[in-house]
Amino acid sequence: MALAPWRFVGRRFGQAMPKGLYARALIIIIAPIVILQSVVAFVFMERHWQTVTRRLSAATVRDIAAITDLIETYPGATNEQEIVRIAAQRLGLVVSIVPNEPLPPAAPKPFFSLLDSALSNEISQQIGKPFWIDTVGKSNLVEVRIQLGDKVMRVLARRSQTYASNSEIFIFWMVGTSLVLLVIAIAFLRNQIRPIQQLADAAESFGKGRPIENFKPRGAREVRRAGATFIEMQDRIQRQMEQRTTMLAGVSHDLRTVLTRFRLQLALLRENDDVRAMRKDVDDMQRMLEGYLAFARGDVDEPSRNADVAALLREIADNTRRLGHDVTSSFSGDPVVNLRPGEFKRCIMNLVTNACRHGSTVTVTGLHADGWLTVHVDDDGPGIAEAQREVVFRPFYRLDEARNLDESGTGLGLSIARDIARAHGGDVELTDSPLGGLRASVSIPA
Repeated sequence: MALAPWRFVGRRFGQAMPKGLYARALIIIIAPIVILQSVVAFVFMERHWQTVTRRLSAATVRDIAAITDLIETYPGATNEQEIVRIAAQRLGLVVSIVPNEPLPPAAPKPFFSLLDSALSNEISQQIGKPFWIDTVGKSNLVEVRIQLGDKVMRVLARRSQTYASNSEIFIFWMVGTSLVLLVIAIAFLRNQIRPIQQLADAAESFGKGRPIENFKPRGAREVRRAGATFIEMQDRIQRQMEQRTTMLAGVSHDLRTVLTRFRLQLALLRENDDVRAMRKDVDDMQRMLEGYLAFARGDVDEPSRNADVAALLREIADNTRRLGHDVTSSFSGDPVVNLRPGEFKRCIMNLVTNACRHGSTVTVTGLHADGWLTVHVDDDGPGIAEAQREVVFRPFYRLDEARNLDESGTGLGLSIARDIARAHGGDVELTDSPLGGLRASVSIPA
């Protein structure tokens, strides 16, 4: 239970942190520099400057105390003039004695004034007489007035005599060198992050089935190794897909040869009910064979290009209406999307065909917004139970009420649609339709 608050703080801190590698790497570089400089500035200003300022103020006040003792020990106008001359030549202090003048009222002390507090403490300890100081009024001079009986001694000292005034130079060099180091670090970091971003873009394009152009492993040794491994993985996957397609093409050719012989033999037989039933079985086998081959092949050779999705949806609706179904289509947003139009058309056509088989009214709605293309296929049919909506995507899975039927009746319609959507980097989901039946939603990044 004692760790619960720390876990809560840790989660909040994690949520507030940036999610990108570049931003996090910048924080890793900038945070230690800022903390180090803050500590150095604090120690230097609070320890070094304070010590130096106190020592300079103490030395100046000792000179003023010596002048005060001389004036009190050797009174007289002649002696005072000689003391003033010695103070100016030997001590660098401008001293003047003003008779019958009270001290000015105490001015408010400046906030965080190290010089004001140091001078006040030293004058109180070393001289012990009423005084008035001004460390603000004259930028390069510090004025001190001390009450000496019926007269006031006025002393003007250079600020550099009483105060370590190199703070601006220190801050300038500290901030300046930090900025230079940060610029160099950001430039090097950007060069190290760019190969990782290129690798991520290449992997994303490959996942969406888009061609990868001009990708070469770059950057640090580990990033180059990851890039080379990605290229090898891509080549293995492509070879595997080519081998599978070649094997299936051979199997398809052999089976088609057998089916062709069946058709020829049936054509030589006398027409009767048994021959017609056998011919129907051969046609069904042909459609099933084409469906299996299309599902396994997946039309991987089609390149991605910009296509008018709105026109594609209208074409699907028009073709379906010619078959006697009530289908309407609409589209919102930019209709031009980069995808594989043949595959995508087949995906939507499978969903529309299933919807028409089980509903009397079908609507196809497209939306291109926020970097995503979404197409909803709604119908007013009986729908699918929520518990079965994920199961029907399994290849060859069929239920009496399920709608995972394509034209060949093989149970691959929804499986092919989902495979095509996922090959584009998206997915297909089944939900309740506003028309009362089922809604099939295709979402792909665009």
